[in-house]
Formats: sequence, structure tokens, C-alpha cells
Amino acid sequence: MNYPKFELLFCIEDESDPSIMLVKKLIEKHPEIDASVFIGGDKVGVNPKINNMNPGYEAAKYDLILVSDSGIRMKEDTLLEMVCAMTENVALVHQMPFTCDRGNFPSVMEKVYFGTSHARIYLAADLFRINCPTGMSALMRKKLLDEVGGIKAFGQYLAEDFFFAKSFTDRGWSIRISSQPAWQNSGICEITNFNNRISRWAKLRFAMVPYTIVLEPLSECMVLGACAAWALNVLFQWDVFVVYLVHILAWLILDWILLNVIQNNTLPFSKMDFVVAWTFREMGAFYHFCLALLDPKIQWRTRTFYLRWGGLAEEVSPRI
Repeated sequence: MNYPKFELLFCIEDESDPSIMLVKKLIEKHPEIDASVFIGGDKVGVNPKINNMNPGYEAAKYDLILVSDSGIRMKEDTLLEMVCAMTENVALVHQMPFTCDRGNFPSVMEKVYFGTSHARIYLAADLFRINCPTGMSALMRKKLLDEVGGIKAFGQYLAEDFFFAKSFTDRGWSIRISSQPAWQNSGICEITNFNNRISRWAKLRFAMVPYTIVLEPLSECMVLGACAAWALNVLFQWDVFVVYLVHILAWLILDWILLNVIQNNTLPFSKMDFVVAWTFREMGAFYHFCLALLDPKIQWRTRTFYLRWGGLAEEVSPRI
């Protein structure tokens, strides 16, 4: 990375993880890089990510700490750009989730979702200074975390990223979005995993910010279009189906424009692929909403957690 001084702290939970050998080979190949490996983590709460990261966090020696998931691909200038955004009144710089280019239909679904529906909400929330950071890539001031007990103080929550940001804003600090997205590059890309992930995030939002149960459906294309068509029919006797179709077409075009702006390059799929993936996502939004609302339990790999109001989590199924 193009940055004058940094250290890499690899945190790996499972001692049998094959990535350990890969990381050690990389460290041997680049002895000029200050890097360490932490295996096993510390049991400081119910959040597996916090437990895994805590040894690395406590060993960190610099004032700024960047939490980056293993599935995130970073460009050479990403760290420099994020540090430049960390002005004197900013405590956290985060990246909007997006995806790398891949070839199958599930990857098209992911890119369309993160480049349209998720991007709209994420950018709007940042514009109005609403707490929205995701923890997959976030640069934070370590001193401010230490003041509240370090990251282990957030081990009782599954959505540690939300509560990191809340801790900062409650003390008068600002959060800022990076100009570069977080390029997700996970090796697993399947429709089932994608659906489970979207439902899991919805469950977290409902537990942390309950009023989203009412507001979130009203932000969806199909629901909002139906409401608008009904209202215009009552007020002006406009044809319901014409209004609804025009609404959907306009929304589709604007989403296509937004996706291209975020991609900032040629998209790896055709317009028809986009239309199919976009329709699939929009039609499935209500399914994800109902699934999240009816089943508050969260499946995280081999663990199951129960969410309480306010975001507190309780493990109900121990790791196998």
C-alpha cells in the first residue's frame, strides 16, 4: 500500500484455518513489512469478530486502526485516501460496500443490490448524518475506542460497526464516508448465501432501530409505487397501472445510472442481465423483510444468536 508507515495484524479465529499457512508465506516473502499473526482470539463477548480481533487490537501500536475483513480487496491508495478523509473532527472513515467483477449470476445480483438499493440508503444516510457505517472496512481513532474500554466493550453486540459509530457520534465526533467503495471479493457467491446475508442485516437493523420495521418497506420500489399509484388515482383519477409502470421504469433507469456511477467503469454484464437481477431483487425485497421480521434468530456460520431490542445479542447455539 502507498502509505509511509503501517503494520498488518492478521487475526485468524480457527487454528486449523488453511489461510494461516498462506499468511505466514506472505510474511516470509515480504520481510520488509511489519506484520504479525494472531490465532485463536479472546473470548470477550458473544461477537465472534470482536473475539477474533481483540488480540490484534491490543497489540496495535499506531493511533489509527483500520478494520478490514478478509474478503475485502484494497487498492494501493485506499489507506492513504481514508487517512486524508480523517480530518481533526472525524473519528471514523468508512467505505460503502460494493463488489468486485465476477462472472456468474449470483455475482450480478450482489453487484446490482450493492450498487442500487443498498447504495441509495447508504449514501442518503451519510448525507443526513445518520449512523450507517459497515464494519467490513473502517478506519478509526484507537484512542477514542480505548476511552470506552477498547473493542471488547462492544463484544455484547453483533453489529459492532453500528455501535462503534454511535460511541463516536454520542461524544460529538463526526463520521465520514470514503470516496472509494469497499470491494468485496469473497470466494463464495451463491443466491442462498446472498439471501441469508440480506435477511441477517435486516434482522440487525430491526433490533437496533425498531422504527425501520415501518419505514423500510416504504423505501422499496414496489411498495412505494403502489402507494403512489393509489394516491394519484384517488386524487386525480390517474390510471393505477400506468402510474405504477411509469414509476417502476423511472426507478429502474435511475438505478442503472447510479450503478454505473459507482462502478466508474464498464459493467461486466449486459443491460438484460441488470434488468433480470434488478427485478429479482425488487420482487424479493418483501420476502427478505418478512423472513427477518418473523425469525429474529441469526445464523452466523456454525453459531446461532438471538437478538434483543437495542442490538444486544445472546448465543443460543454454541459453536460445533
